[in-house]
Amino acid sequence: MSFGEQPAYLRVASDLRKKIVNGSLPPHTRLPSQARIREEYGVSDTVALEARKVLMAEGLVEGRSGSGTYVRERPVPRRIARSGYRPAGGAVNPFRQEQSAEGARGTWESGSEQEKATAEVAVRLGITLGDPVMRTRYVFRDAGEAMMLSTSWEPLAITGRTPVMLPEEGPLGGCGVVERMAAIDVVVDNVVEEVGARPGLAEELLTLGGVPGHVVIVVERTYYASGRPVETADVVVPADRYRVAYHLPVR
Repeated sequence: MSFGEQPAYLRVASDLRKKIVNGSLPPHTRLPSQARIREEYGVSDTVALEARKVLMAEGLVEGRSGSGTYVRERPVPRRIARSGYRPAGGAVNPFRQEQSAEGARGTWESGSEQEKATAEVAVRLGITLGDPVMRTRYVFRDAGEAMMLSTSWEPLAITGRTPVMLPEEGPLGGCGVVERMAAIDVVVDNVVEEVGARPGLAEELLTLGGVPGHVVIVVERTYYASGRPVETADVVVPADRYRVAYHLPVR
């Protein structure tokens, strides 16, 4: 087989990937052995091994101890809805509100803790390194399955010693940032979300059920009131199981 200019291991991986995608190698099928790949494609053991590594890094195959490498079941991606829309007078958790339209049975766990702002958080919130912030970590679930992680930071210069200092406690516990800030006369008028992707961290994948090398979608969100950041968060979603869908109002 002629491989042209592209590295041989990528060409082999590409051909095997096509077979997985089109069903020629269905889920739970054993991937051709290294020796079989070497013979079929006319490549070296090193090339065959590297091609298998590519497929494993992409999450298309998985190794089973003492058994070999098998094609993984490919989940049908589900949507996680994102929206700037909130119904008037609706003090409801944004996650529950936004997922209800998608038929998700959303629940979540959270924990808040005061800490000093790191360099990155300080830049995002427009505060000084080491300033006190409230960090809240969330695990969002759909029918018990972890589907999304979120870590948010709010400057205690704004929320400290107020009824909304703890996002999930008090009279407005569980409500969105907009509603909570309004309760202390801070009017949120803008939100910015930047979407990127990266390999998941070990602790993230442990919670989300991924394997090392799996890619996650990261939404970096910041709420503003008259140009001042009042909350920033990192939302992490497993890229192989979910898509982030935006519902944006037409102005």
